Amino acid sequence: MSTLIAILLGLAGFIVLILIIGVFMKKDHYVRREITINEPLQKVFDYIRLLKNQGNFNKWAMSDQNRIEEFKGIDGTVGFVYSWKGDSSVGEGEKEIKRIVEGEKIESEIRFVKPMRTTAYTVMETESLSGDQTRVTWSNEGRLKYPLNILIQLAEKNFAKDLDISLSTLKNILEK
Repeated sequence: MSTLIAILLGLAGFIVLILIIGVFMKKDHYVRREITINEPLQKVFDYIRLLKNQGNFNKWAMSDQNRIEEFKGIDGTVGFVYSWKGDSSVGEGEKEIKRIVEGEKIESEIRFVKPMRTTAYTVMETESLSGDQTRVTWSNEGRLKYPLNILIQLAEKNFAKDLDISLSTLKNILEK
């Protein structure tokens, strides 16, 4: 019995320690990745401005082929909303185009419902490096409230990896 009590006290102490650490950890996350695509800027921009195309390259959108999708508005324009409901890996939420600077960037807001309620912001930027080379930069930022903020370091690491995979897939699609 005393061993069980020691284990439970050790577990409780560990949980309290994690919660205390969370008080001092940052609450904002930010990840930015980029890739060079060997295609003209306008071709690249015209493709990424359409949220429906993200199902072809976005690792998160591709992770549940059975998700239920709904679209509201005109894709590629401010106010267009893509919503999804899927398994536990993709959860439930919606992404809305908030601002477009033609040929330069698309700003979107992602509102997650499941597995947790939170909001994030993404920006996809394009920059012409030459007539047939375009740099695509994709950033993701948001805020996790305490105590979920203890997951930020892990989330940033995973976001970076997932953005790299998504950008490589995008490059492969556009350079075919």
